[in-house]
Amino acid sequence: MITRYPAIILATGLLAACATSGTAKPVSQVVAGATLRDAGGAEKGTATLTSDGTRLTLAVTVAGLAAAEHGAHLHTTGRCDAPDFASAGGHLNPHGKQHGMENPQGSHLGDLPNLSIGADGKGSFSVPLNGSPAEIEALLFDADGTALVVHAKPDDYRTDPSGNSGPRIACGVLTRP
Repeated sequence: MITRYPAIILATGLLAACATSGTAKPVSQVVAGATLRDAGGAEKGTATLTSDGTRLTLAVTVAGLAAAEHGAHLHTTGRCDAPDFASAGGHLNPHGKQHGMENPQGSHLGDLPNLSIGADGKGSFSVPLNGSPAEIEALLFDADGTALVVHAKPDDYRTDPSGNSGPRIACGVLTRP
């Protein structure tokens, strides 16, 4: 399942080696990755967590999903048991916040932007995670791990606890390379 990550790490290193001198930008390193699979086990995409030393960024790329907006969240448990992925638990919410980026009481650490899937079935996003890399990594890689879940419907960014994002249609466990 993790066969891609050595290639990502190599590519990251090569890009860093090719950087020109001048204003130095922090080099991002892969911290973790996940392969997203549907209930039938078919691969639907990947998630990659990178660090530039000051911030963690989560990038998600999917293919083969229905053209629509799909909610995506980090969930409390690193398990993706088909068919409904209920084993992933609820949204990652270590600070006891309300759900939703538009909720005045929110948001969870697990709240992510919707995935916009085009007519070709493809979509992606990249989002920085709020907090220090050390704090976030400790939360993501606790004893039971963390899963990334894609839902059938869009997240409304307000309704606690799930954003009314519907059934879970794809899931992947974040693992270190």
